[in-house]
Amino acid sequence: MSTNNLKKVKKRYAKLISKKNKPVSYSNGVYERYKNPVVTADHIPVHWRYDLNPETNPYGMERIGVNVAFNSGAMKWNGKYILAVRVEGNDRKSFFAIAESSNGVDGFEFWDKPIVIPQVEGNPDTNVYDMRLTLHEDGWIYGIFCTERKDPNAPAGDTSSAIANAGIVRTKDLLNWERLPDLVSNTGQQRNVVLHPEFVNGKYGLYTRPQDGFIDIGNGGGIGFGYVEDMENPIVNDEKIFTNKVYHTVYELKNGQGPAPIKTDKGWLHLAHGVRNTAAGLRYTLYMFMTDLNDITKVIHHPAGFFMAPNYKETLGDVSNVLFTNGWIEDEDGKVFIYYASSDTRMHVATTTVDKLIDYCMNTPEDKFTSAGSVETIIDLINKNKGLY
Repeated sequence: MSTNNLKKVKKRYAKLISKKNKPVSYSNGVYERYKNPVVTADHIPVHWRYDLNPETNPYGMERIGVNVAFNSGAMKWNGKYILAVRVEGNDRKSFFAIAESSNGVDGFEFWDKPIVIPQVEGNPDTNVYDMRLTLHEDGWIYGIFCTERKDPNAPAGDTSSAIANAGIVRTKDLLNWERLPDLVSNTGQQRNVVLHPEFVNGKYGLYTRPQDGFIDIGNGGGIGFGYVEDMENPIVNDEKIFTNKVYHTVYELKNGQGPAPIKTDKGWLHLAHGVRNTAAGLRYTLYMFMTDLNDITKVIHHPAGFFMAPNYKETLGDVSNVLFTNGWIEDEDGKVFIYYASSDTRMHVATTTVDKLIDYCMNTPEDKFTSAGSVETIIDLINKNKGLY
């Protein structure tokens, strides 16, 4: 029985890994979504989940269950497309694991073992998630992630209150990771921290998202930017919000930087997530903006509305109606692979180009923040198109 079941499991896994992916037929001209998710819980290697010894697993049972695989950092490494995937087990604990593909759209396979994150002495992480990978000009690959620990000030009997902060690791090979001290910020809890890929006035620049509580942002929110002198002593200073949440927008409740921005000759391209409230709960979508090449916190273009929202299938999952991204890859030829998660369950890819993203940011109308303003924008386009349709 054990042998037969494990044969079926291995066959199903091999079929999944070899499955080819194609763009969907419809495109809005900005990007192309791909039909199949690129990483799911089923992509987790069989030897991570099953005891393959029939003597100790006579029924061929799955011993370690995996719930979801999502919210992946991304980078190009040795010619491969690399995802630092957040994997969540049935025990609710998340961890990181590297998956790679030769073409970036299918064939993702996990490396032999998950990433081992060294612990902060005397203060271990209870949970870790949502790592951003940044190859910095100092030569290190940094992984900044959210580290979650129980709130020490929670009242007796409260087993859910938590504190979030930015954990920091670095590596030269994606195999051996050095743990640095957690980020020190005076502006509240931090859940979305991203390292800028270049020095800024000789300092490390960090995109932040301060908030008052673990879930509720309180008086916080917005994408901030601050400076760190030394990543081995990561105290963030001069932290200021430079793109805030705004009433009745797709980022009215909170917003956060996605991956590190892409540098272009027109400015820095930013991909972020925005959250609004609905009768069905929170809705996460992705939006874009551009900042000045020299003044990287000066927003120069900010298209209205969302850049990408969950389609119907993507609305379903562990936490419904969510798109989230913390990884994209720019190829040498200008092609961009956007890796995004849907409903805290699975990873997808969409492809575009740097030129298209620049055009989108520079030429998509900005938000006028009223219904009348939206109608005015549409009428302007109708008038521009007279005689062309």
